[in-house]
Amino acid sequence: MSNSHQPVDLLVIGGGVIGLSLAWRARERGISVTLLERDTTGAGTSRVAAGMLAPVAEAEFGESGRRVLELGLRSAALWPQFAAQLQAASGTGVGLLQTGTLLLARDEDEARELERQIAFRDSLGLATTRLRASEAREHEPALAPAVRLALHAPDDHSVDPRLVLDALRMACESAGVVVREHAEVARIATDSSGERVVGATLASGELVAAEQIAIAAGAWSGELDGIAPPVRVPVRPVRGQLLRLRDPAGPGLLRTVVRFEGGYIVPRADGRYVLGASVEERGFDVEPDVGGIYALLRDAHELVPGVSELKIEELCVGLRPGTPDNAPAIGRGALDGLIWATGHHRNGILLAPLTAQLVTQLLTGERADAELLSACEPERFATAADARSERSAEVLAS
Repeated sequence: MSNSHQPVDLLVIGGGVIGLSLAWRARERGISVTLLERDTTGAGTSRVAAGMLAPVAEAEFGESGRRVLELGLRSAALWPQFAAQLQAASGTGVGLLQTGTLLLARDEDEARELERQIAFRDSLGLATTRLRASEAREHEPALAPAVRLALHAPDDHSVDPRLVLDALRMACESAGVVVREHAEVARIATDSSGERVVGATLASGELVAAEQIAIAAGAWSGELDGIAPPVRVPVRPVRGQLLRLRDPAGPGLLRTVVRFEGGYIVPRADGRYVLGASVEERGFDVEPDVGGIYALLRDAHELVPGVSELKIEELCVGLRPGTPDNAPAIGRGALDGLIWATGHHRNGILLAPLTAQLVTQLLTGERADAELLSACEPERFATAADARSERSAEVLAS
């Protein structure tokens, strides 16, 4: 094993939108940062993402849903300034489109469910408007007569993740982040006590020394050796398939993000569209299949017939990082010097600015929002695992 480097202040594991964002923000604060990426930066799930900034549309019932909503709302509010600063640092835009989102119902059953969703959002004080079918078609003329009801979320927007990733890479390099690609981490290294991280051992055998480590490896975060299972964040891959489409006539088919039961269509400013995305528990399988794509095309055509005239540019499969409650894990772990920034599920692009802010506050000792950190406490899973172990021990003892 070789170790040719003095310890860096922060070692970031993962070169997707989360890892790049927090590396950039940390370096801006004078922290020395090395980022390790197993492939090339931005080549994984972040590159496949649709780029919706949609906390209102994504709002879900239950305690976990409330936590994710609060995180999403706070991060969405950061995005305009984050985008402007990123453009200034990189010299390139990120495709931020502030056009709102439409949630559609196409039959009576879906209309009843959408009414329930409208009432739920009203109870939370979220900004939405209920639209009759005719009003929805006035808003987006490309919608089919099959639409029965719609909800408009005016503050839910979108960015182009590929532009964001390019800008982040340039911003990181300009700020002085050391970016190492094709540097797969085999193990988190700890001191002789096993209680503090000292770096990461690469698959090549090299030890990259670090004072602190931020794990932002997406769906692969739970696969890293060197962290005992009881204190490891249990991240699983949640597969999603999507299509990237292009209108030869240019932009105009849709202006607004359109969401429906089972999918969405996200317009870009240049006449391209993202149609996605399936939600599948298929492990690390990244081979596309006909069934998932057929369902997306069928449902999209039913609501926006003009989709059938678009050209297919790319078929993508991504692996979202999911946790048991589908809320992210952001904060310090059980090992001294270890910070988790993973488990963002469908909201990695949305939560990137807030995640970077929270992690940077932890690194610099600034006062962070205790309520937000509590909502994404990584050790909530360790607590649950310990509780199960204790209950099992009690049963065996009796």
